[in-house]
Amino acid sequence: MKKIRLDKYLADAGAGTRSEVKKYISKAQVQVNGKTILNPAEKIEPEEDEVCCLGQVVHVDRYEYYLLHKPAGCVSATEDVREKTVMEFVPSQRKDLFPVGRLDKDTEGLLLITNDGELAHRLLSPRRHVPKQYFAQIKGAMTQEDAQKFRQGVEIGEKKPTLPAKLEILSVKNGEEGWISRINLTIEEGKFHQVKRMVQAVGKEVIYLKRISMGPLYLDEDLERGQCRPLTEKEIELLKKAAAKS
Repeated sequence: MKKIRLDKYLADAGAGTRSEVKKYISKAQVQVNGKTILNPAEKIEPEEDEVCCLGQVVHVDRYEYYLLHKPAGCVSATEDVREKTVMEFVPSQRKDLFPVGRLDKDTEGLLLITNDGELAHRLLSPRRHVPKQYFAQIKGAMTQEDAQKFRQGVEIGEKKPTLPAKLEILSVKNGEEGWISRINLTIEEGKFHQVKRMVQAVGKEVIYLKRISMGPLYLDEDLERGQCRPLTEKEIELLKKAAAKS
């Protein structure tokens, strides 16, 4: 692992904000391998050097993984000058975390947060065929003909049609506001507004959308909207296996 600045290492470890850890360093409250360091820009080797702050040894795991139940009303970004971001729900001080893929502002559900760039790239690559399952409420009556079109791939205004997708129709009811369908849709890619565009391509409209799984990772039923928890070791292992498949 490459060397990093001492103040960044401490901030990533949760010892405080970047400005707070700089104060600790300037007050001679930080030691590296037993030697007091007064320069926040001092470079350290995270896997070899022992860092102490306020008398406590500080450790930074190389990678962190979180499962967020994204609520509607926030954007899938690390920062935004106008909108609330998903990162505000993550219980970590690290600055290198990011959401894996994007859910629209009005879309809810499973969102993986990590700093493992290689894993994220593999999970999002269409070549890996990692399935992503969504639950949706649709304005209009979804049909088996629609399911067949989705299996073949549909045109959504790009060079190529979508990859084959699996549509499961849960219910179709006609009420005061017309036909409303409840579906599960499984796709193997993540084009911009893909689910909404696929449904629009067969003449209907998504009115509610929630991602419930990504590969072997499923949304925790006990996780309320806006809640976030670290992945278990088993979940991390399963994700890495899914990402490794060609």
